[in-house]
Amino acid sequence: MVRLAVLGVGKSRCSWADAAVADYSKRLKRHGKLDVRIAKPERFKGNIEAVRAAEATRLLKLVGPREVLVALDERGEDLDSHGFAALLDALNLDGTVVFAIGGAYGLHETVRSAARRTVRLSNLVLNHEVARVVLYEQLYRAVTINKGIPYHH
Repeated sequence: MVRLAVLGVGKSRCSWADAAVADYSKRLKRHGKLDVRIAKPERFKGNIEAVRAAEATRLLKLVGPREVLVALDERGEDLDSHGFAALLDALNLDGTVVFAIGGAYGLHETVRSAARRTVRLSNLVLNHEVARVVLYEQLYRAVTINKGIPYHH
């Protein structure tokens, strides 16, 4: 049984992304536990690093001591779907795997430093709504690969 959590910043205001995430969430919940945790976004007052730092503090408070954090960041390692599935399978042995998606300005270094691994979802920079949809689809794909379910073909 997989144990997953997705951390994000702020509530979504994007109906098409919400619909896609809801679909993949429903599929994922058949195979294990899926939590969604949302940190309050920091109001921009002219300093991007201050926004990232404040949001990082809030995100990290949502990660339990027995959970494995994976930061999703454009500076992370490239994995194909099978590599992502293997990572998920290996990390899930240590507890709930928590995936952190940054807000509008991305993740602060403290989140990347606290993470067991930092992964990027694409060579392209993705806004956080698109990244959220890609993450949920790849989580579902990874679960199907690991369980030998034909979706990933």
